[in-house]
Amino acid sequence: MRIPLLITLIILAALQVQGQENPQNKTFRFNLQECLEYAYENQDSLKNARLDIESANYRVKETIGIGLPQVSGSAQFMDYLKIPQIPFPNLTYMFQKYLYDQKVRTENGTIPEPDDDPMSLIGFQQKYNANYNVNVSQLLFNGTYLVGLRASKTFKELSQKNYSRTKIATTIAVTKAYYQVLVSNEQLRLLDANLAQLSQQLKETTELNKQGFVEKIDLDRLRVVYNNLVTTRENTSNLLELSIQLLKFQIGMPVTYSLAVKDKIDNISLELNDGLVVDTTAYRNRIEYSLLETQRRLNQLDLDRIKSQALPSLAAIGSAGNAYQAARFGDLFDMNLPSVYIGLQLNVPIFSGFQRLNQVRQAKISVQKTDNMLNMAKNGFLLQQQQARTTYQNSMRALNNQKANMELAREVLRVSRIKYQEGVGSSIEVTQAQTELEQAENNYIQALYDVLVSKVDLDNAYGRIQ
Repeated sequence: MRIPLLITLIILAALQVQGQENPQNKTFRFNLQECLEYAYENQDSLKNARLDIESANYRVKETIGIGLPQVSGSAQFMDYLKIPQIPFPNLTYMFQKYLYDQKVRTENGTIPEPDDDPMSLIGFQQKYNANYNVNVSQLLFNGTYLVGLRASKTFKELSQKNYSRTKIATTIAVTKAYYQVLVSNEQLRLLDANLAQLSQQLKETTELNKQGFVEKIDLDRLRVVYNNLVTTRENTSNLLELSIQLLKFQIGMPVTYSLAVKDKIDNISLELNDGLVVDTTAYRNRIEYSLLETQRRLNQLDLDRIKSQALPSLAAIGSAGNAYQAARFGDLFDMNLPSVYIGLQLNVPIFSGFQRLNQVRQAKISVQKTDNMLNMAKNGFLLQQQQARTTYQNSMRALNNQKANMELAREVLRVSRIKYQEGVGSSIEVTQAQTELEQAENNYIQALYDVLVSKVDLDNAYGRIQ
């Protein structure tokens, strides 16, 4: 029953940080259900999952907004430091040229030749210009928008299922951490019982040694066993403290708070009425399979979106505005030039260079890959169910066997002590029996933890954890 080094380092770092940030200590006493409820409210990963749901809601509203009326406005003011000009035929030149070509003589009888340039520069802008416009558009039909609307709702469903998956993972982690605390408490209880008996035996043996009925070497052997048991008890106590810190870490509780568990190992039921029945449809209860089904629908919607890009789109448009021009700034708004129009805008895709065709083919491949993943997940969950069932059965048999061995070792120790006290046994037999009892208890504790963990894994394999 070892805690991974990475988690240990995280807990130690959190201890230091929380000790600096939150000097207040609070005391809690929880059972398993209360630990889970606390985790559902305070676990950071669940908080992020809830934020993802909120973000998905906003994304749905964003997509809906595309189909609502779109209104935009603009305003502009310009001061032409140099008014733009364009070449334009010189009317005076053209008139003179006409008279010259027609040989029209003046009063003095001469034919005047044109003296102006054939082209002149004319500006069509005033020095000061201003205008504003209000544009309105309303989408009437767009296949991509309709598919996107369906996809946004499916995306919201995906975020909700991701929250469920995170919640299930939190439930599993918290339950295992809680069971580890219970097992450590049970191990401490067994060690305390052994220490109490061994302490009493050590006192009696010490008195017998003083009276000369027991050799010093027998007393020394007993002290060695006692000292080793004290060390084991201290190590187990430290492990219990670390297990509690791990439990607080899993439920999102500040590590400076004090947490104790209400339950004992005897309160945990290990019997399953229908837990070992083969269920070939249990994979549908798994949130992972449901997530893949939702992803498959998203991939199909993406395929529909690409196909819908080949459809025309229609929108109603309208605009209203005013334009102002003047040579002097003070006269700018004396005269306005209004402009208003309404209309329809139709966009018809004709040829996209085979881009859309290849996009459709890629989207179809994504759907096929998701189908393959669904089939693989189905087989994998059925295999996991069988493995979890076998592991649980083996763990239960091992637990029952180790429990029987522990009782047998306890009886062997009792008989060895009686024989030693009556002078028909040796201290070595007592020491060996004590050592064997410790080993049997350690094996029992490990088997107990294994069966509790395998029970959680079995419930998860059958999709019972919701």
